[in-house]
Amino acid sequence: MPRINLRGVGVALITPFKSDESVDYDALAKLVDYQVQNGIDYLVVLGTTAETPTLTETEKKEIIELVVSKVAGRIPIVLGVGGNNTREVVDKLKDNDFFGIDAILSVTPYYNKPSQEGIYQHYKAIAEASKLPIILYNVPGRTGVNMTAETTLRIANEFRNVVAIKEASGDITQMDEIIKRKPEDFDVISGDDGVTFPLITLGAVGVISVIGNAFPKEFSRMTRLALEGDYQSALTIHHSFSELFKLLFVDGNPAGVKCMLHMMGYIENKLRLPLVPTRITTYEMIRNVLIDLNIKC
Repeated sequence: MPRINLRGVGVALITPFKSDESVDYDALAKLVDYQVQNGIDYLVVLGTTAETPTLTETEKKEIIELVVSKVAGRIPIVLGVGGNNTREVVDKLKDNDFFGIDAILSVTPYYNKPSQEGIYQHYKAIAEASKLPIILYNVPGRTGVNMTAETTLRIANEFRNVVAIKEASGDITQMDEIIKRKPEDFDVISGDDGVTFPLITLGAVGVISVIGNAFPKEFSRMTRLALEGDYQSALTIHHSFSELFKLLFVDGNPAGVKCMLHMMGYIENKLRLPLVPTRITTYEMIRNVLIDLNIKC
């Protein structure tokens, strides 16, 4: 199985919508070009940030086809394939055509709140079904269950096609434990823009980013400087984004980053219910920070 290089910045791509809530494929195509041209290392399609639960199967298929076509092999593409019905995820992995896709990002089962053994068995079934490399995704703030370091390491050691974890537990001690004890060829990726810098200093290889939708060039530079060991230069950029890191999630994701992209002229400020745009107060705070960063809006 071919390896995928996950070092650097992967952007969790949003789904732009028009005012009538239809997918804005023209805006999506322009956004993909914006990402690639500004130096991101790979794209993550149909993740949480894409509002995937609100998309139809036809829309998902069309989004994948558009992104694969626009990227045209220039950078790797990671596809979100997860759920809380293990059999359904396995069937998708066995039956779907993954042309142009380089790896799978699969979130821990949500809502069901399985035990650690249940999480292990879920990923065991996925690993045995997938023809592509798998990136685990631990985000207990959304799923309601934390995958412990012990479970992550058990999976990483037993299944060679499980190549990385996107860690968004918010527990630096847990992330550090995984980094210290992981197999050499298993990568730890930050799942939170705000802890990317400190996590890289501990040994992470990069981030799957939300803010990279709006600032691919700047955030990629910060990440590369940190990976190269130029911590002072990276820290300066990190600090310049500190306020935006907070504002990104005040009203939920991807409301914050869609607000930024709207101000920058890339998309309409539209989400699908149950998500809604940021409050006016948040909107104005984001605008003020962008003006301070000399971003035209």
